[in-house]
Amino acid sequence: MRRITLADGRWFDASKAKRWEEDTRWDGHNHVSLATGSQWDHERLYRTPGGIYVLHHWSQWQGSTETYEEVTREAAARWLSVNGHADEADEAGLSDAVGALEIK
Repeated sequence: MRRITLADGRWFDASKAKRWEEDTRWDGHNHVSLATGSQWDHERLYRTPGGIYVLHHWSQWQGSTETYEEVTREAAARWLSVNGHADEADEAGLSDAVGALEIK
């Protein structure tokens, strides 16, 4: 078990959660996070077995602290879309929310 505690004291077992990593782009010098737009700040998304979406944010800047926060289904869908995981929307339980992002 790998217990991760959110700022409000609730926790989840990361070994039982589905995890998606941020995607990056090469800017010619560095790998830049598509989630944050920074080479230093990073994110990953979890979906707990109970269907709660948790965003993990961390930075390579000295003295920064990592955070875990619950996010809405819509925010999780946007994160998946921006990071190239829209094709995994069914697995994430977010096909309707990702589909709603399509511009028609």
